[in-house]
Amino acid sequence: MRNHGLVKTFFAAAAFEGYRIVKFGADDDTVALATAPADKSLGVVDMLGASAAGVSCDIVLTGIAEVEYGGPVTRNDDLTADAQGRAVVAASGNRIIGKAMATGVLGDIGSVLLDRGVAA
Repeated sequence: MRNHGLVKTFFAAAAFEGYRIVKFGADDDTVALATAPADKSLGVVDMLGASAAGVSCDIVLTGIAEVEYGGPVTRNDDLTADAQGRAVVAASGNRIIGKAMATGVLGDIGSVLLDRGVAA
């Protein structure tokens, strides 16, 4: 399930797969893969991802985005990024990208209601 709100085009700092969580890169117009729960996540890259550094990619910034799960997730879990930019359940104090809208397991393409913040 997806229901995109704002989608903006950025340039990729490196190649990465689709449905992954991203953060700002070194410049205002670049994004990089979010690879840790402490990263300030920006949004989720669409299904195309980025084939190489410097190519444009569409990032879902608001609404409901499709995201790849990096482990077991239950709907309404707070989600953060794992080392591969996949969505995993956040521990207390982790930065979050939003709330899971669907239950799933490792490798599933699930849904996240984008609502950045910190897990309680």
